[in-house]
Amino acid sequence: MQFSSIQTNRGFLFGDAVFETVKVLDGKVLFLEDHYFRLMSSMRILRMEIPMNFTLEFFENEILDYTRAENLINSSRVRITVYRQDGGLYNPVVNDINYVISVSELENPLYDFVSSDYEVDLYKDFTISKQLLSSIKTTNRVINVLGSIYAKENGLANCLLLNNEKNVIEALNGNIFMLKDGILSTPPVSDGCLNGIMRKQILDIAKTIENISVEEKSISPFDLQKADELFITNVIKGIQPVTRYRKKEFQSDISEQLTQKLNIKIRLN
Repeated sequence: MQFSSIQTNRGFLFGDAVFETVKVLDGKVLFLEDHYFRLMSSMRILRMEIPMNFTLEFFENEILDYTRAENLINSSRVRITVYRQDGGLYNPVVNDINYVISVSELENPLYDFVSSDYEVDLYKDFTISKQLLSSIKTTNRVINVLGSIYAKENGLANCLLLNNEKNVIEALNGNIFMLKDGILSTPPVSDGCLNGIMRKQILDIAKTIENISVEEKSISPFDLQKADELFITNVIKGIQPVTRYRKKEFQSDISEQLTQKLNIKIRLN
């Protein structure tokens, strides 16, 4: 496979790329099928030509071979970035793809429950559009970068992003969940949030908890201040409880319970 230089790489020049970040534990890619099919869907949305050999097994083997070569097969964070081959300006010459894989070590193999102070606020300088492109992981993450700078400058652990209708859709690095009066809510993908892999897992696991109902609905900033619990999800961290939003403080009972169930699930699968 031919790899691009920085000067010609379309992912670098135009953000013409998609990526998946996966967690490898004990020689296994967690939530393998979900990651693979989301990547395939993302590539189709960007009208990339998917090679015939880019099967689920190929995807898995490429990731595990790379972690094995780096001696990180037991616990690692792996990113696979797929970009369109060189050529053209905005209009590409071809739709064929290349990809690169990077890997880094993870200190904690399982998902830890951490209830230390974690304050968030809204990032309001820019919003995310309610559209299909917002639901996939392209390499255009400028809003996330700027929001992260804003969070650091203001002593925040994270920020929550808004869509163009001023509803809360996600955090800078994951999906957002809100518990209020026994109802666990998360924004629908149609609101512009990422179609998160861990989001899917938590929706499924939460349905097994007694006295909790689950729904996908729009969440306003005002709703956050009435919530009993807030937490953020992604495949690397798992579940991150939010302890404070402005003057409101939150409990974390369901976050802890979901983390326990999540660890049981990954051990059994």
